[in-house]
Amino acid sequence: MRRTAGSLSVIAYVAMGMVLIPIVGLFIRVPWTRIGDLFVSDTATTAFWISLQTSLMATAVCLLLGIPLAWMMANASSRLHSVFRAIVTIPVVLPPVVGGIALLAAVGRRGVFGDLLSSIGISLPYTRAAVVLSQVFVAMPFLVLAVENHFRQLDRGVVDASRVMGMTPLRSFFLVVLPMSWPAVIAGAVLAWARSVGEFGASITFAGSLRGRTQTLPMAVYELLERDWELAMGLSALMVVFA
Repeated sequence: MRRTAGSLSVIAYVAMGMVLIPIVGLFIRVPWTRIGDLFVSDTATTAFWISLQTSLMATAVCLLLGIPLAWMMANASSRLHSVFRAIVTIPVVLPPVVGGIALLAAVGRRGVFGDLLSSIGISLPYTRAAVVLSQVFVAMPFLVLAVENHFRQLDRGVVDASRVMGMTPLRSFFLVVLPMSWPAVIAGAVLAWARSVGEFGASITFAGSLRGRTQTLPMAVYELLERDWELAMGLSALMVVFA
C-alpha cells in the first residue's frame, strides 16, 4: 500500500513539474532590469487595455447567455443533455485557429450570414467586436460546464417548494436558484474571463492583430517575439501574474 502511495506521489510530482518548470524557467530568464520598458511601450499598454476591455465584455456576454444555457442543460433529459454537452464542449477541444476560421465562415464578409449582416450595416471581421465574439466562442464552455454541474446538484425540493408557493419559473430561477448558485457562477465567470484574456488563435484569425484596435496581450507577445525577445519574455511573465 505504501509503495503504491509512494509511486503515485512521484507521478504527481512529475506532473506538477511539467506545469511548473516552464513557468519557473520563464521567470528566471526574464530581464527584470528592462521590465519598466513594458510600461512605456505603446504596444504593451494599448494591448493591455484592449485585453481588459474585451475580456470583461466577453465575460458579461458569457454570463448573460451561458447561465440560461446551463439551466436548460441541467433540466434536459439524459439524451438531450448528452447532445447539448457535446455541442458546448466543441470549442474546448477545437484548435483555436479552426474556431476563427469557423467564425469567418459564419459571419465573415463572405460567410453564410455575411450578406445579411452587411445589409444592415454590420461588418464584424477585424473589429473590436470580432475580438469579443472570438473570446465568447472559446470561453463560454468553461462557464456553462461549471454552472451546469452545480445546477444538477441543487436541492430540487427547495426549487419545487418555491413553485408550490406560487412563484413563476422565471421568478423562482432569479430568487431561489441563482442565490444558491453564486459560488459556481463566480467560479465559472473567473474561468471564462481567464480564458478570454489568454485567447489568441481564434482572435488573430477572425479579428486580426491591428495595433490599437484588435491587438490583445497574447498578440502583442507574438509581435514582440519577432523584434524584442526580452520584452516578449517580460510581457509573458506579466501575463502569468495577471492570469
